[in-house]
Formats: sequence, C-alpha cells, structure tokens
Amino acid sequence: MEELLIFGHKNPDTDSVTSAITLANLKNKLNIKASPKILGDINNETKFVLNYFEIPKPSFLNDVKLQIKDVNFLKTSFTKKHDSILSVLKFMKENHLTTVPVVEKNDKLAGIINLNDILQFLINCDFQNIKTSLANILQVLEGAKVLGFDENIAGNLLVAAYETETFIKEVKLNSESILILGDRPDIQEYAVENKIKLLILSNNFDVSPKILKKAKEKKVNIIKSPLDSYKIANLILFSNFAHELMSKEDFVTFKTNDYVSEFKRIANDSRQVYFPALDKDACVKGLITLDHLNDINPKKVILVDHNEADQSVIGIEEAQILEVIDHHKIGNMSTAYPINFRNMIVGSCSTIIFHLYQENNVKIDPTTAGLLMAGIISDTLLLRSPTTTALDKKVLCELNKISKIDYQKLAEKMFAAASSIADMSKEEIIYSDFKTFTIHNQLIGLGQFKTTNQNDIKKDLKLFKEKIEEEAENKNYTVFALFITDIINNGSYIIYNKKSERILEKAFELEKIEDWIFISDKISRKQQMIPRIIDAIEKAH
Repeated sequence: MEELLIFGHKNPDTDSVTSAITLANLKNKLNIKASPKILGDINNETKFVLNYFEIPKPSFLNDVKLQIKDVNFLKTSFTKKHDSILSVLKFMKENHLTTVPVVEKNDKLAGIINLNDILQFLINCDFQNIKTSLANILQVLEGAKVLGFDENIAGNLLVAAYETETFIKEVKLNSESILILGDRPDIQEYAVENKIKLLILSNNFDVSPKILKKAKEKKVNIIKSPLDSYKIANLILFSNFAHELMSKEDFVTFKTNDYVSEFKRIANDSRQVYFPALDKDACVKGLITLDHLNDINPKKVILVDHNEADQSVIGIEEAQILEVIDHHKIGNMSTAYPINFRNMIVGSCSTIIFHLYQENNVKIDPTTAGLLMAGIISDTLLLRSPTTTALDKKVLCELNKISKIDYQKLAEKMFAAASSIADMSKEEIIYSDFKTFTIHNQLIGLGQFKTTNQNDIKKDLKLFKEKIEEEAENKNYTVFALFITDIINNGSYIIYNKKSERILEKAFELEKIEDWIFISDKISRKQQMIPRIIDAIEKAH
C-alpha cells in the first residue's frame, strides 16, 4: 500500500501537529506506512514543543491534487534512439500504439515517432541511403555475422544485378558501399579489394577462405542472411536508426508531477493523442492518453483535527480520504466511499489519538506521551477551556505518568513560547491559528492568538485593524476577526473588520462593539465563538 498522508488543518496549531505525528507513528507500528504533514507554518508554541521533544517538523504538503504520476499510464513505453525502424513498428503493434517516444542515454527524451512519420519516410526516403548499426542489420535480416569491424554502418546500398564482367566494369565501389550479393566469387573479391563498408551474402552463401582472409586484412564487414537478395533489398531500409525519422519539435510532453486537470485541459485541445510522460530530469517514464484517466490512484489521506474542506489541503476533493479523527462540529466534507470517522466530544484531538493507541494495544512511549500531553494542554488551555471534558483530564494524568513530565511546568513554557511575538509580522500573528467556514454563502474567518501578555498586541492595535480590514476586503470576508485570548484573565479581546460589527454584537450580546473590547470567559473558539457567530448569521436570515 502506498504511503498515507496524515495532516491537520491549515494554519496548524499544536494539537493538530501532535495528532498527525502520533497517529502516523501508530500507523507505522501497525505496519501501515504513514507520514505526518503540515499545511502551513507552525506557530511558536508548536516550534517549542517539537524542539522540546526533539521531533523534526513534518514536511509541508502543498496539495493532494491528482498528478500524472497518480494515473496508471503506459509505463516504459518508449524505444531507444538507435533501435531499428522495424523494432519500432513491432513495438507499436505489440502495444497497440501509433506513437512512441524515442530516448537517448539514461532514457532522456530525444523525440517521438508516429506511424505517419514512418509512412512519410517510406514514401520520400532515399532507398539507397543506410544509416544504422551492424546489430540492427543482423536483426532485420535475420542474419549472422561473418566478419565485424564497425559498430555503425553508413553507406549507399547496391545490389549486384549485372553479370560479373559488366558489374566489375561499370560499378564503382568504395568504403561507403553496402553490397547485396549471392554466390559470385569474382564480385565478392572485387568488393573486398575496394574495401566496401559491408558485404551482405544472400541465401546464406559463404565466401572462400581466400576472400575471407583478404576481407580480414581490408577490414571489410561481412554478414550472411537466409533471405534472398530481393527480400534483403526491401527489408534493409527498416534497419535504419529510429532517430533518423523522429520528430524533435512540435509535440507536447508532460511531467509526472503535472496536475491531471492541466493535462486534461491541454490534451482536449490537442490533435496529439499520446503524450510522453517525463520525470523531473526529462527522462521518459511512459505514455499517457486521456483514456488513462479512467484508471487513477488518488493520494490516500487521513484528516486529523478538522473535517471541513475549507480548512483542509488544496485538492482534498481529488484525494481518497480513508479516515477522519476530529473533535469539532461535522462540516461539509463528503466522500465517495464509506470511511472510518471518529468524532468525539473532547477538548483535544490528542485525547482521541490516546484512545486509538489503547484500542490497538500499542504501547505509548514517553516521547509520544509528551507530544499528546502538549496537544491537550494547548487545545484546552491547560484544562481551563469550557471544551475540556473529564476524559481530557483523565488522559492527561495517564500521559503524565508515562512521560514523567510535570505538565504544569510544560504548560508554562508552552504558553510563554506562544505569547512571544518577536520576529512575527502582523499577518503571521493574525493567521497563526486561523479557521475559515462558509454560512449562507458568507465567508467567515476567525483567528485566535493566545497570550500571557496582551499588551504586546494592544500597542499595535491600529496596525492590526488596518491589516484585518485589508485582508477582509481583498478576500471577501463578511466576518474577519482576531480573538486575542488572555490566558491569565480567562477571556478574549476582539479585533475585527467593520462589516462584521452587527454580527459580532448579536453573537456576544453587546449593545455596541468597540475596538479591543474584552469578552470575559470566552476562550474557546470552537465552543464559545464559532457557534455564537453561526447563530447570529442564521437569525439574520
């Protein structure tokens, strides 16, 4: 089975990252190859947690859109640059193709050949001009080598049709002559004396020891074929190198990393049917057609800490979702097949991952326990969030025993790291933990920044207001708000766009909203912010 990609939502927080890492670890222990990913930059708190437990940051996942490498196209469907034309025709016939790529050394694309190229060659070519290899000639003529000195053979084709005396008198031979001849010793000797490039003996005729000795001295290539002179003359043309008639330009290729959607768009507008598929080094991996899009292997993914398309990776609709592990409201995501969907009323996705380890009888090591602890601490604000359940508290205690880490002290360090805004831009703070959703075709964006020192944000309130208005306008948000959650005073300050004033007033039962207003006891976006905003919008409709 191909590798599973496990990831949380966009703008990843600590719980989503620790959930992805620990679930991937569980899958690997169950002999299911899996890899954790992130969909954006991690925040300072998460950086601290990963550094604290010496865990490498998961690699970034840009999208899971279908790519050509996800399509079961014709693999290794190409011919070598120095293959014979006959071998190309046979390859086409065996694989039911009308086009094949031609490759150079290391399978680098040199050009393409289609049936029309071969027909044009047969109609317009110089039948006397041969450019090929001795091996190709032997293959095409079913021949055997008598003497071989040259790997490649290039020259002008002649057939000894005249009587011996006339031929020797009238036909001039040289080092570029390729002569088809039967059992005629005098002409054989004449050809060898003139150091021709290649002597082809029809009907498996031989040369005398005397002529053979002379041919060795003159380094004349000699082969014999069971075919008669007429068949040899007709077939030898097909021994020419394939690259002699390939097209080097005016054809379309695709990289295996190209998106299927782009391939479909271009291919539908093209007269070309077969398209070479290349890797990043321009090496040919095969041929793809529109028909191959009926046989695809979408990327296999598991979502943690979210279940809404707006919050997930680009192209999620083109991936195969195998599982969802979440603790939020059920969103608008659908799947083509039944999946494992685990949604629990708990304060942290890491709490659910803990139970998955137990259910699969997999022992939790101290590092994994520490990561899960960090996820619970972060998402429940050290069990102070109203989303916290008795199960979260119980699991945190169990993990504390395994990790042997004082979770109170760990929480202090995490919150201190989370509060640091050094080297962070206004945009990074706004989007450090950001969720989007759509209600009645209205786009809602809610950011949350948890801090132990809200004055670090307040001193730049005007700049934050300007940035939020700009983002809301440019991205067409109806509601765009940043909640500055004060961990010490157990509440949140709001910075918002002007268009959202009425909705926020109704959501939080305010007579009049104003800049930097403090909403006491509101620290859970999932339970205390999003539901109220949704309800306010619903009532307005």
